[in-house]
Amino acid sequence: MRNICSPATIPQEVRSALARHKDTYQRCTMCNCSVHRTGDYARPTVKGRSHATAHHYVAERFFGRSKNRKDTRERIFECCPWAIEGESAVYCYECHEELLHNPVLLPEDMKMFAELVRRAGLDEDVKPHNRIKIAGRIRLLHDVISAGIKSLSAQEDLSARTS
Repeated sequence: MRNICSPATIPQEVRSALARHKDTYQRCTMCNCSVHRTGDYARPTVKGRSHATAHHYVAERFFGRSKNRKDTRERIFECCPWAIEGESAVYCYECHEELLHNPVLLPEDMKMFAELVRRAGLDEDVKPHNRIKIAGRIRLLHDVISAGIKSLSAQEDLSARTS
């Protein structure tokens, strides 16, 4: 059976129009708002807060890369533990910069996480020459976040979190 949405079945002029306007109809991966790339990035306005921005699922710095540095750094991961190195998603400025880059980590949360780090043997008296333990702590933090998301996803009513 032929796929009716294959590129061969879409007229060239439609494919060209879609390619020209591919950024026009994007939505934030997190909050689903309509995003744009037409200026006012980071301005304290609705337009500024809804500007599109990409975020790597696994930070480029973990692989020795950074857009902010000309030199390369030592990799924390030789290969991506989640097999998604270099992949990213589109978010609005608000979700990307204010939510993803600034998580709220309360003192009690950090005490409990530090205990998990210790129990996993990922704590350090002195920084070692290799990056094995920080790689383990990164994987552990991901596991904690993932477990929390799964736990909350099982709950019926999350509406109390909107106030």
